[in-house]
Amino acid sequence: MTSDSVTSDSVNLRPVAHVVGGRGEMVEDNWHDVRAVIRLDAESFTASAVLGLEHFSHIEVVFLFDRLDHTPEHNEPRPPRGNPDAEPVGVFAHRGPYRPNRLGVSRCRLIAVDGLDLHVADLDALSGSPILDIKPYLVEFAPREPVVQPAWATKLMSDYY
Repeated sequence: MTSDSVTSDSVNLRPVAHVVGGRGEMVEDNWHDVRAVIRLDAESFTASAVLGLEHFSHIEVVFLFDRLDHTPEHNEPRPPRGNPDAEPVGVFAHRGPYRPNRLGVSRCRLIAVDGLDLHVADLDALSGSPILDIKPYLVEFAPREPVVQPAWATKLMSDYY
């Protein structure tokens, strides 16, 4: 076996940071300009871990929806946000928190780097949420082709940010 082979069906992750401030409870919309701090774990990291990050305007954050119970019925097709007028779609056609591994991915504005504190805006993770990874956003990772999405998604997201 090579070192990059998967040897188990389980994956063990530890948070690299936690969200401080921002929203304390889930609200579906109006995340634009919600300010928070991503505080890196001081036992695992020094300021060298974020060296150069201050030169980026945006970061991508992988976090855990840690306050939701996972139940099997969330894997069944359902209308987006429970909208009775919408057609049900599968779990991988949603971006909401009810996911098989409860992982959230958010692209947010990086306002400032202060030691192990990353000051951000537009992060749609709750205060206290565990952060699993942080990456700088690079324009080259945006799609080259026009992005296509159904009309219901555009309508649903019209007040999100």
